[in-house]
Amino acid sequence: MVRWITIVVLSIVVVGTTVWGYKENQDKNAVLIQAENNYQRAFHELTYNVDLLHDKIGATLAMNTRQQLSPQLAEIWRITSEANSDVGQLPLTLLPFNKTEEFLYEIGDFAYKTAIRDLEKKPLSEEEIKKLEELHQHSGEIETELRKVQNVVLKDNLRWMDVQLALSTNDESGDNTIVDGFKTVEKTVNGYTQTTAQTGITTTTPEKSYKNLQGDHVSEAKAKQIASQWLEKVDVNKLTLTKSGKGADVPTYTASFDNGKRNGYMDLTVKGGHPLTIMISRKMGEAEISLHEASKKAEKYIEGLEAEGLELAETNQYNNIGIFRYVYTKDDIRYYPESVVVKVGLDNGEVLGLSARDYYDDHKDREIGKPEITEEEARTKVNPGLEIQDNRLAVIENDLKELVLCYEFLTTKENTTYRIFINAQNGQEEKVETLKKAEIKFN
Repeated sequence: MVRWITIVVLSIVVVGTTVWGYKENQDKNAVLIQAENNYQRAFHELTYNVDLLHDKIGATLAMNTRQQLSPQLAEIWRITSEANSDVGQLPLTLLPFNKTEEFLYEIGDFAYKTAIRDLEKKPLSEEEIKKLEELHQHSGEIETELRKVQNVVLKDNLRWMDVQLALSTNDESGDNTIVDGFKTVEKTVNGYTQTTAQTGITTTTPEKSYKNLQGDHVSEAKAKQIASQWLEKVDVNKLTLTKSGKGADVPTYTASFDNGKRNGYMDLTVKGGHPLTIMISRKMGEAEISLHEASKKAEKYIEGLEAEGLELAETNQYNNIGIFRYVYTKDDIRYYPESVVVKVGLDNGEVLGLSARDYYDDHKDREIGKPEITEEEARTKVNPGLEIQDNRLAVIENDLKELVLCYEFLTTKENTTYRIFINAQNGQEEKVETLKKAEIKFN
């Protein structure tokens, strides 16, 4: 009797294990199929978008009316954004493909900057037309190579999952048609980038420079001492220090701590030991101090930056945290790109955050030209439905990443406050911001 019971139990276990294993295998296959479908979709959409891109650039070269040119360039910018998104969805992390991504970015960047320009006043130059011709030629070459890969993929039913496996294992014995095809695309684009480097007609992705940092390089021991002071005197021995790797926009140390109820970190530059980011996390209590009192705490805190000319420009509250934005100001002109943001707990006045990256990125004395239009002329450019409360001169960064001198108007309508920037040279409306009580994001 016991023997039969044992046999039945074992049979049930075997069957159950088999069913479980089958289900696990089915689930795994379903995930793999879904991933493969996503890869296939991204690849075929990339091929289609590059085809479309080549055609649109060609149509741009054939256009004779500037009214059509701007919308066409805007469409090219949209297509390049989609193509870059497609590239990002492919399993190419182990395959160098950055030149192609940079090429797509360059097309989009050039198209965007040209599309938002007044082409009636400043039409395409001969150099820009030549650049469009080069972009058209090389996008056609990429189109051809991608079509070759697509043809083989469809003909031989090649799988992207096999590509991912081959790249991760360095397997060169299998069919590497896709890998070889993308390497050819990258090689084609590399030839283009070398040519543009020689001609000087280039567009680069925006990067932080930090080229004006002052001071000597600090050691790890010194970095810990600096971090201890900024982090409200956390014991040096309780700080963990790491150094940024290659490719960072600026060499930094990161000092971190965690004592259970309170944890945080600080990024500081290797050169000079300047604080870029500070974040402290803990449980918040009820608000006990006012925003005004908290602003005094923030003002005292940023004295340690030894940065002259910082002026409080914004005050906001998010739950029980006060947020204060200080902007570099010289000769009564605010330079908004050079700012420092401080977070202060309204429960006990402790500084919980600092972001000074924008200030240290490229702070320097600048020569800003004088306004070409008067304040009264600039006022006429503001929506008449808004009530102007205050105004001043300010420097902002426009959509082209250029510094622009503007008249800044603080305006209201009903219960909403707006900040309007009018270009002080040509009277164009550069930017409109809605001011609301929301937390400013830290880098």
